[in-house]
Amino acid sequence: MNEAETSSAIVCAECGAPGSEGQASCPRCGGLFEIRHRLPEIEPAALRERFAERRTGRGPLATSGVWRYRELVAPALPREAIVTQGEGNTFLYESEALGRWAGLDGPVWLKHEGHNPTGSFKDRGMTVGVSRARELGAAAVACASTGNTSSSLASYAARADMKALVFVPAGKVSAGKLAQTIALGARVLEVEGSFDTAMRLVLAATERLPIYLLNSVNPWRIEGQKTIVFELLEQLDWQPPDAIALPAGNLGNTSAFGKALDEAVRLGLIDRLPRLLPVQAAGAAPFHRLVASDAERLEPEPRPETVATAIRIGEPRSWRKARRAVERTAGRTTAVSDEQILEAKAAIDAAGIGCEPASAASLAGVRALVRSGELAPDARVVCVLTGHLLKDPDAITRYHCGPEPGPHANPPVRLPAEPEAVAAWLAKELG
Repeated sequence: MNEAETSSAIVCAECGAPGSEGQASCPRCGGLFEIRHRLPEIEPAALRERFAERRTGRGPLATSGVWRYRELVAPALPREAIVTQGEGNTFLYESEALGRWAGLDGPVWLKHEGHNPTGSFKDRGMTVGVSRARELGAAAVACASTGNTSSSLASYAARADMKALVFVPAGKVSAGKLAQTIALGARVLEVEGSFDTAMRLVLAATERLPIYLLNSVNPWRIEGQKTIVFELLEQLDWQPPDAIALPAGNLGNTSAFGKALDEAVRLGLIDRLPRLLPVQAAGAAPFHRLVASDAERLEPEPRPETVATAIRIGEPRSWRKARRAVERTAGRTTAVSDEQILEAKAAIDAAGIGCEPASAASLAGVRALVRSGELAPDARVVCVLTGHLLKDPDAITRYHCGPEPGPHANPPVRLPAEPEAVAAWLAKELG
């Protein structure tokens, strides 16, 4: 790449004021920052071919589903600063059965980000954020988290030999995610209150101390998360779907997806914008209420509650950028109940795919939008699954083996250790 392809700047997404590394928000208007690149001047076909050729290349940058798109992510970042674990390259499932379940006439596609190294989409943003921190010489990185960000930060920080500090809401992070974070070496600070409390505390800490913040308010994280969209478009041979549904918590992905689609159109990689369909849990749906009421400002949910812990966030920081992404794509928001989320999760699990509860919100939202008439049954839809099935084993145990099991529960069967008893049960099971 030449110099013209490597120009990037940090600017306020609201007022356009220039920003600097380490600022969490614009001192002029309070908006979040974003990275604006000088996009490569190259024919769309040639750029598509470049991406395709890298898939068959060797070396860590070629095998990463983030750094394969490096011109659109962090073109000026020195290669020696990059910390990668081959993130991305996640599978795009096609399912007729789940399409029918959602009320669609044809299949639904599921982009499974739980196939990333630490089991969630967060790795795509973290490889970029930690690499930038490494370039800057940061000794410590920090985040607030409901679990997935913390485990991803712990992993990438350890690979970069950095100290990782994680703020989590006490008693509100799944055992699987907390265990993963601890095992990977991060120092965990459990705070009383919600994720939003933890977020306020980590912001205060990073303002006072030389710690590099790596929540999605960091614009470099968003650049990595954009590659979910680039990759799924490439997997669809650059034929955009009609809609992309995704779980919505702190809204980093919603804003990242909007930015990716805008850049893809400007580069000529696609010729139209899919609609973005952010889906929130009913117990933590301030963004849906904002869009549905066409209010000027987001009204936080003071006590967010949902079984989908990854999106149990009452004061999402990226709501302005996310709102623009929804409006730009003529998208829709919706909120679904915990019962709807768990029903969708059971369907995804039964299809042999599996996901954590928050991921299933995307499919539950599609079903709700089809039923309400806001999404046509003949639409081509991609649902993004954000986390691995084993991210929240407690939710699985409660659904299948708890005192009030779900309607599709599949509890273990306890039998006497006698061949006759086993044979009799198997004969009945097999008909």
